Amino acid sequence: MNFNNLAQMLIDRAKIQPKKVYIHFQEAKITYGEANALTNKIASAMQLKGVEKGDRVAIMLENSPEFVFTLFAAFKCGAMVVPVNTFLKRDEVAYILKDSGAKIFVTSPEFHEVTNKIEKEVKSLKAVMAYQQTAFRSENLYVISENLSDKDVKPDVTEMDSALLIYSSGTTGHPKGAELTHRNLIANAAACASRFDVRSREKFLLFLPSFHSYAMMTCLILPTFSGSSVIILEGVNDLKKKSFKNILVFKRPTFFLGVPQVYTALLKSKMPAWFIKFIYPIRLHVSGGAPLPEETLKQFKSKFGKTIVEGYGLSEASPVVSVNLLNKQKPLSVGPALDGVQVKVVDESEMEVTVGTVGELIVKGPNVMKGYWNMPGLTETTIRNGWLFTGDLAKVDKEGFIYIVDRKKDLILVKGMNVYPREIEEVLHKYEGVEAAAVIGLPDEASGEVPDAYIKPKEGANLDIKDIKKYLKEKLANYKTPRHIYIRQDLPLTATGKILKRELKREVLSGHFHTGHHPED
Repeated sequence: MNFNNLAQMLIDRAKIQPKKVYIHFQEAKITYGEANALTNKIASAMQLKGVEKGDRVAIMLENSPEFVFTLFAAFKCGAMVVPVNTFLKRDEVAYILKDSGAKIFVTSPEFHEVTNKIEKEVKSLKAVMAYQQTAFRSENLYVISENLSDKDVKPDVTEMDSALLIYSSGTTGHPKGAELTHRNLIANAAACASRFDVRSREKFLLFLPSFHSYAMMTCLILPTFSGSSVIILEGVNDLKKKSFKNILVFKRPTFFLGVPQVYTALLKSKMPAWFIKFIYPIRLHVSGGAPLPEETLKQFKSKFGKTIVEGYGLSEASPVVSVNLLNKQKPLSVGPALDGVQVKVVDESEMEVTVGTVGELIVKGPNVMKGYWNMPGLTETTIRNGWLFTGDLAKVDKEGFIYIVDRKKDLILVKGMNVYPREIEEVLHKYEGVEAAAVIGLPDEASGEVPDAYIKPKEGANLDIKDIKKYLKEKLANYKTPRHIYIRQDLPLTATGKILKRELKREVLSGHFHTGHHPED
């Protein structure tokens, strides 16, 4: 189906399949028809607060039906949605609200400490709207007001209008907002639906944070585009509970979109072989958000008899750029680009390099953002001649499969030699007892930079640093071998479980990161 905008997508789905269950949440089942009517009421409430086309509506909510309804209600008003990371503290939230010029802030009492009196600090805010915590916790659906209309709010929106403002960490210390249009997001959903062969009978399992561009696209926008169902879990911790088996048995999800750390956790689960063979319902497992270690891929295939399809993306590309084919995956590859998306690998002179040569990955297509909010200079340096410069180092094979080698900014130069942290991390992940590993470059007088490794052990594992170093020396050139190896029970992580290397490096250089066990110098 062709949709002009994201609001129309839900309206049309509600007309075509009003009785189809759209959302499963706890014991509640909400149909497309009910969801559409509720979003109309919320849109009416927003319009009474003065929300007009082009205004920014910030949302700070946990995974819930309310998040979905607020998202589409804002689209129906022609507003731009600003999803706010629920892990942020008050000053960080205030910065995003001020920078975006948000008019309405939709949240819940759960975030009272962050949101209390915030409208006094953020001058652009006209209202803070909070859902009560009782919403959807009973059989009765939450109703904003009996007096508000549930008739379709006709969205005055074109595909070129902006829909989302996704904030991510900036290199200068302040987050930057990627401005995505309705066309960006619908084109990305259509390309993902084609690559994954998504049908309306699918049931997507949403447990990653809804505010994250990866979860929002693959677990909310994509299923709505396809007329599928979404099973909403309040968070990733629900996968660790006994209730996860009940979800598998009774709700029968078919699509599992996770990050590498989640697959590591699944491998630890005590799921009997008979359950996996006869009951386990998931047909497709997708991994994104961070590099998937080859060892995890192998172990998952061995335990579950299914492969994990790895993909790649970034918020600036709405976010999916590439993903492996259903009938063909290559370990360590993030697959070919989606249909309609072009990729090239270029050198420092922006000239395309030969097949198999490492350079910076650049992307062009209908999914590439409009630009960074209020940052014309950064937009010009990031998007050149329609090409998005990703800052990721990659190589492409002769079949068009992309291999992400590392972040450009994470590249370590040891005596002028390129050292890619991910290569060392892959070797470490194959070592018995290693759960997670991060390699960063630190200044060194003699070499310019040297790699240091930080390892999180598996539960109960007793790692010996001298043995690890000996193992690495057998697998890696001397200049790639970490100078120091540290064992840590915790590493700084993003909301989706990706190791924050920039934060790790900042903590190490400032002396605030307690390095734990390490070899003698």
